[in-house]
Amino acid sequence: MTLIDGYCTSNFERVKEAFEHNFEANDEIGASVSIFSGSDRLVDLWGGHTDRERSTPWQEDTLVNVWSTTKGVMAACFAAAMDRGALSYDDRVADHWPEFAVEGKQNVSISALLSHQSGLCGFRSPAATEDYYDLESAAARLAAAEPFWPPGSQSGYHAISIGALGSALLKRAEGRYVQQFVADELNTALGLDVFIGLPPEHADRCSFLIAPPEMDSAATSTSPELSDAQIATLANPPLDAMTANTAEWRAADIPSANGHATARALAELYAMHVSKSETGQRLASQKAIQQATQPQCDGVDVILGIEARWGCGFMLNSTGLYGPNPNAFGHSGWGGSFAFADPDAGIGVAYTMNRMGTDLVGDQRNGALIEAIYASL
Repeated sequence: MTLIDGYCTSNFERVKEAFEHNFEANDEIGASVSIFSGSDRLVDLWGGHTDRERSTPWQEDTLVNVWSTTKGVMAACFAAAMDRGALSYDDRVADHWPEFAVEGKQNVSISALLSHQSGLCGFRSPAATEDYYDLESAAARLAAAEPFWPPGSQSGYHAISIGALGSALLKRAEGRYVQQFVADELNTALGLDVFIGLPPEHADRCSFLIAPPEMDSAATSTSPELSDAQIATLANPPLDAMTANTAEWRAADIPSANGHATARALAELYAMHVSKSETGQRLASQKAIQQATQPQCDGVDVILGIEARWGCGFMLNSTGLYGPNPNAFGHSGWGGSFAFADPDAGIGVAYTMNRMGTDLVGDQRNGALIEAIYASL
């Protein structure tokens, strides 16, 4: 029996039961789940271990790489920058970044970029994971490239590239890369345990990610069924999930994929997005978040091959991924993590874990938790 620690209000006992069940039946190793309503903590649970050998207990403040759940953090940073007048979603990217206006990209708006419509879903020439560690070099390479489709004609998931593009754009528009913006505005000002580019002094509380050996993208590059855009996105460079356990990956500014956080911090952040309090802490105004979550495109994503509906960096709840309320929004990460807000229920929710699952959608652990949350409301 796995020891579960933390806090849970009596109304959400089903969530605690589902969380415990994930350890007993769904091969959970270490995880945390949190729900906030405004500043009120409804659920804040953690359990298991930070390593495959199950020798080090998962703690209240355990951090873990949350992969693409990081993209929702970047979206929140853009909403705050927009709220303060540093940029508008209607601005052309080239208004802030003139070098971007080549190869037919001169009219790409910030909203189109953040909603994966720019066609810059990956590198055209061979790349290594390390190429993303030099953000300016990666961003310049992408900005100079021909897009894989006419910008605005369709949407295709920019799995890693959106991090370099977004961070370089924010630097030019607002003055800070996403890494520094998160450090200043989320970590220092709001006290949230969220990092992009993990400071070395926090390494001792970071969980290792655990993945099956087949979970990498190397085999993808040989599939004859994939388009050039899919190969560029998913296999150039081929990404080994265990790269996330290296010091180099942890330290980089990759706001599409290398955020480290606790579930509590992510739930608090998303609860701020939908809080109606006039006095509580928040990163961006309700008006700004409403703008950030206006639909920009929907339909079948040409990279992932699944239905996707995008706001300005936030994934919108078109398929019930985040429960039954269509106004929910957030982002999910490779292997199973997620964080979202539900404006109708007034809650922010997050789940982080170290054992990566293989399902693109439909992870049993996710489904059990979300079902229990909505049964409790």
